[in-house]
Amino acid sequence: MVSVETYEDWLQNASKSDLRSGASRWQDDDSSEGFDYRVIRARLEELVAIRAKSNSLRLKYYFDEGLHGNMGGMGAGALYKHAASGTKKLIKDYIQEIAGGLEDLADSAKSSLSPQEKKFFFQRVKQAFGECALMLSGAGSMGPFHLGVAKALWKEDLLPKVISGSSAGAIIAAILCSHSDEELSEILDSNRLQENFKSLYTPENGQQLTAQDIGVIIETWVPDVTFEEALQLSGRHLNVSISPSEIHQQSRTLNPVTAPNVLLKEALMASTAVPGVLPPVTLSARDHKGKRQPYVRSRKWVDGSITDDLPAARLRRIYGCNFFITSQTNPVVLWALNDPDATDHVSRMISIGQSAAKEWFKAVYPFAIEATRAIYPLNMMTRMWFSMLTQDYTGDVNIMPDRRYVDPTTILAKIPPDHALELVQEGERATWPTLERIHNCTLVGRKLNQIIKCVGEP
Repeated sequence: MVSVETYEDWLQNASKSDLRSGASRWQDDDSSEGFDYRVIRARLEELVAIRAKSNSLRLKYYFDEGLHGNMGGMGAGALYKHAASGTKKLIKDYIQEIAGGLEDLADSAKSSLSPQEKKFFFQRVKQAFGECALMLSGAGSMGPFHLGVAKALWKEDLLPKVISGSSAGAIIAAILCSHSDEELSEILDSNRLQENFKSLYTPENGQQLTAQDIGVIIETWVPDVTFEEALQLSGRHLNVSISPSEIHQQSRTLNPVTAPNVLLKEALMASTAVPGVLPPVTLSARDHKGKRQPYVRSRKWVDGSITDDLPAARLRRIYGCNFFITSQTNPVVLWALNDPDATDHVSRMISIGQSAAKEWFKAVYPFAIEATRAIYPLNMMTRMWFSMLTQDYTGDVNIMPDRRYVDPTTILAKIPPDHALELVQEGERATWPTLERIHNCTLVGRKLNQIIKCVGEP
C-alpha cells in the first residue's frame, strides 16, 4: 500500500486492495473455520425478528441469554488477518444489530420497561459484558509513539475510559486522563505537539534524560492534581504502575480507586525512575485538609515496567476489563515479541518456544532467589529480571512500531523534535489497521456506557 496521511485515505486504499486480492469476497461469505458463523447467523436473524415485533420483554431475554463480546469466537484476532479493511460482514451486521436492539430497550417510545428496570438492566448487562482498557507500556524515548496511538483512537472516538501506563507510558496516560476533551483535542493537534517537543528538547544539557528533564516534561504536560481530581477533569480512569525499590514490598497500580489522594506528578516520577539510573521516589498525597504530605513515607518506588508493564490482572479486578488494547514500545522486550494473532507456522513455533522459556524461568526462580539471598544487590536484581522475563507483554489488540524505530541503546536519549513528531505519526499509522477490530469489539460496550449515562445509575 502507498503511504497515506489520514485514516480515511488508508481505509480507502485497504478496501481497494481487498477488492483486487479477492479478500472482499471472503468478507461477504458467512462461512469460516475461524468462528461459529452458523450460530451468529441464527442469532442475527432471531434478533431482527424480535426487533421487528417491538417485544421489549423478549428482547431483554435475548440479551440476558447471550450478550457476549466473543459469541461464537467472533472476536478472534485471526478473523482480522484475512482482509486489510476488516472482517466478515456477518460479524459487523450482528454487532450493529445488537447496538440497535439496546437502543430500542432504552427508547421510551419503543420499550415497555420502567425507568428503574432500565437502570438495573443496563448496569447489570454492562457489568457482565465488561470494559475496554488501553494499556501503554514502558517506552523510554519511544514515548511519542503512544501519543500517536492515542491520537488515532481519539479521532475515531475509540479512546477507552480506562487507561494504564508504566514508565514513559505512564506520562502519556496521565496526559490523556488529566485533561478535558476540549483540552485533549488541542494537545493532540500536530502543531501543538511540535511546539511542545521543541520547547522540551535541550541537547545543550547533555543527550541523556535526567530526573530533572523528566520533571520538566511532567510539569509541562500534567497538571498538579490527584488521581481522583484527574478523573473529575477528564472522565477517564488513570492507572499508573510502580515497582518496589526494596525486597519486602509489592508492586502497585495507582488509580482513583486504590489511591484517590495520591498526586500524579510524584507517581509519574516514581514510574519513570529506572533503577540504577534515576533515584527512587517517595509518593505524595493531599490529606483531609488538602495539604500536601508524603504518602507511605517509609517506602520508595521505581520504574513501573519492571514488575507490571501491562497491569491487565488488576484492571480486570478493579474495573471489570476484559478487552485490552496494548501499545507496546518497551525497548527491552520489543525485539523478542511475537504477534499472538499470527497464523503462520513460524510465529506459532516462536510463541510455543517463548511460553516454554517462561515456564522454565518460573521453575528455576526459587533456586536463584535462595542462591543469591546473602547478596542483597544480586538478590534484588534477580527478582527484577525474573519479573521482567515472566510478564505478559501483549493484550487482545497489539499495536507496535516498525522495528527500525526500536533501539535499546537510546532508551533514555533526548529526542529531537522532528523525530518525536515522526514517532507520533508512526503510532497513528500502526493503529489504523486495528481500528476496525477495536470498533467492532467495543461498540456494544460503548453503546452501553452511552445508554447508562442517559438513563442514570440505580
